[in-house]
Amino acid sequence: MSEIPAKATESEDPSAAARGRAAEEAAPADMWQSSPPGSIYDYIRVASFSLSPGGLIEQWSLRAEQLFGIPASRAVGLDPIEAFVDPDLRSRGQRKMAEILDGREWTGVVPFRMPDGEDGSRGEEGMAEVYVMPTRTAEGDKAAVCIVVDVRTLRSIETDLAASQAIFGQSPFGFLLIDTDLRVRRANTRFASIFGGTPDDHRGKSVHDYLPRAEADRVSATMRRVLESGDSITDMHVTGFVPDSDERRHWSINLYRVHSGSGRPIGVAWLGTDITARREAAREAASARRNLALLNEAGARIGNSLDLETTARELLDVVVPGFCDLATVDLYQALLTGDEAPPKLADGSAELRRVAFASAVSDAPFGGSGERVELGAVHRFPFNSPCADALRTARPQRVPAEEGGLVQSTLAVPMVAHDTVVGIVQFARTKGSEPFGDRDRDLAVELAARAAVCIDNARLYRREHERALILQRSLLPPGDPEASGLDIACRYLPGNAATEVGGDWFDVIELPGHRTALVVGDVMGRGLRAAVAMGELRTAVRTLALLDLEPAEVLSALDEIARGLGTPGGVQQATRAARQPRDADLCEVYLATCVYAVYDSVTRRCTFANAGHLPPVLVEPGETALMLDVPPGMPLGVGGEPFEEVEVELPEGALLALYTDGLVESRDHPLDEGLQAFVQALTDPSRPLEDVCDHVLNSLDTRHGEDDIALLMARVQGLPTESVGDWTLPREPRSVGRAREYARAQLLSWDLEPLVDTTELLVSELVTNALRYGEGEIRLRLLLDRTLVCEVWDAGLVQPRRRRARDTDEGGRGLQLVGLLSAAWGSRRTPRGKTVWFELPLPGGDSPLTDPAEALLSLF
Repeated sequence: MSEIPAKATESEDPSAAARGRAAEEAAPADMWQSSPPGSIYDYIRVASFSLSPGGLIEQWSLRAEQLFGIPASRAVGLDPIEAFVDPDLRSRGQRKMAEILDGREWTGVVPFRMPDGEDGSRGEEGMAEVYVMPTRTAEGDKAAVCIVVDVRTLRSIETDLAASQAIFGQSPFGFLLIDTDLRVRRANTRFASIFGGTPDDHRGKSVHDYLPRAEADRVSATMRRVLESGDSITDMHVTGFVPDSDERRHWSINLYRVHSGSGRPIGVAWLGTDITARREAAREAASARRNLALLNEAGARIGNSLDLETTARELLDVVVPGFCDLATVDLYQALLTGDEAPPKLADGSAELRRVAFASAVSDAPFGGSGERVELGAVHRFPFNSPCADALRTARPQRVPAEEGGLVQSTLAVPMVAHDTVVGIVQFARTKGSEPFGDRDRDLAVELAARAAVCIDNARLYRREHERALILQRSLLPPGDPEASGLDIACRYLPGNAATEVGGDWFDVIELPGHRTALVVGDVMGRGLRAAVAMGELRTAVRTLALLDLEPAEVLSALDEIARGLGTPGGVQQATRAARQPRDADLCEVYLATCVYAVYDSVTRRCTFANAGHLPPVLVEPGETALMLDVPPGMPLGVGGEPFEEVEVELPEGALLALYTDGLVESRDHPLDEGLQAFVQALTDPSRPLEDVCDHVLNSLDTRHGEDDIALLMARVQGLPTESVGDWTLPREPRSVGRAREYARAQLLSWDLEPLVDTTELLVSELVTNALRYGEGEIRLRLLLDRTLVCEVWDAGLVQPRRRRARDTDEGGRGLQLVGLLSAAWGSRRTPRGKTVWFELPLPGGDSPLTDPAEALLSLF
């Protein structure tokens, strides 16, 4: 209160003074001492000043200087309303000042503004809670004392206090605040629940009230060191007892020094965690260390091979003689013949084969269950035998020893992997060795389980490898693909049984207009997932190709699909996730490389787009092979980068080769050497394509088995000029009849008279649509190869859409008619508009021709 500068008259009542002295004498000794460390005044901003009878500042405290930033020399004599209140509020402030000077107390929140600086800078604004108390001067004039609190600081303290209370009260750990005298100042509910009572009951206690003397002295010395040095202590182990229990408990405590708002040390924070269970587990681990050494050896030596019988022998190499003297392994015959394992728990009567035997005493196999079984023999255990019972129940059984026999103790342990019994192992100790105990039984179960998992993994790997290979082969083009204007040959060689199936694929896709899409790709990774991802990407490529997109557009769409393969929400979720910062990846990432090329047999031009794949190789007649300079974009699944296209004119008889890295790269040969060897192997491209493929595979040191190999070769055989009819028609009604005449004349020159009527009708429909709905000149083109293709070009961008006409409609059946009479029809974009096309099978082929009259009648 010494900071309040109010001038008040002294009391005239002598009894009041006497009562004051009596109160001082009766007050506790610490009432008038300085505020202890951590006083509330270290945190909140409180100031005081006094007002003269005239309403001017008469005295200005040091805290007022700190709060308002104005020295007393400047503040004394100022009108607080004029100096600190906004001009819009001054009239109200003057009325309040008059009421205060008239002897009325007042409290409230007042917005204030610092006086402008001497350099003309505008003063800061704030909010203050003001408490005004009327006083009188020595002359009896009315004055006032003002106490000011910074509201923003007070609100911040309230928020911090609420957060601190929540953290302290809701902590799942024992929390203590210990003062500078090393006594508990505050305890949380968790601590009180362990040591009894309420949190207030622990106030004033020391660590000696909770821990044995020696332990308490050690902790007290540590806390004193933390208080003096400020260095934190983490994971300090403390041992003691809790009330009403003789069980020794262990705690891990963290100690750190706590400071007041002014930076003065006010005590030590204690955060404790019960680690008794952890210590018990550590002791158990120490007692089992010998067994763990054997298990570690088993983990290192068992499962190095994917062969079932080899894995069984590896188990016996570990346990004999370190764990037992004799041991045998019997596996279900179904596992060894490639069939599925018996479901869950079998009845113990299925056939087994003895695949491994080891003995540190004798080389002769032992029966274990009574009957001798030779190594490699197929047998069954008797239904009531301990071994059959172990197979049925999936629990270890003790096998009684034979009287007068060599063995005195035998354990029959089923080999269980993923809740499936795959076989049984028998461990035996001879006379003179210690019989099996409970710990030995647990260890035997663990050893058998590890070997069972390895055996089951070998079985699953073999099954997955076979299924992945079947899946991959089923997704590749069957037989020898055919394409217009191309002679195709291909090879696919999967990896061997020691390596997982990869994600290599190739495809040949026929496009409208006697064009062909050639695709070769490679999904990064191996196994069934890679094969499935390859199947999804191949399906997506075929779907996108049928949309007749440009090669770069196909790869861009394929890139989005690849990014969506490993995302639960698919492509859209992957696109949104790509725009956000990526944390630890929660999704599986699929990456793939791909080359997509579109060949036009009419122009013999081929357009390439590359997504991180190896470059195509071109061999022109009479020239050496060269790698085409196709810009390698980013692999599919990376995203964010566009793909470039390269158009190349292929001469007649040229050879084009697409391939995967398994053909040109191996562990012993770098990629550059493999590419050079591949180019040199294409020395005689005039040979039949099948022979060229075989020559390449035989010439290159592919180290086949390390990776899959996909090879696609195509020899260019452009469409002859006489097989192409091309006309440009003016945009006028007469062009419809002229188009029919051109089509009829061209078909008759090709000896395709059976197709004349149908072709005339469909050409008339398409040219009429181009006149009514299209733009610019009309182009008619007929292409003859394995089928007849008719194309109508115009400059319009609107794609035709087939609709079902009502019975009362006079028109709207043109495209329905095209769909009924043709084998296929569609439209595609071009750089200058669109192309509408239809395809007809040639006479004498497998597909019969549709009668136009019947097709017309079917529309009504």
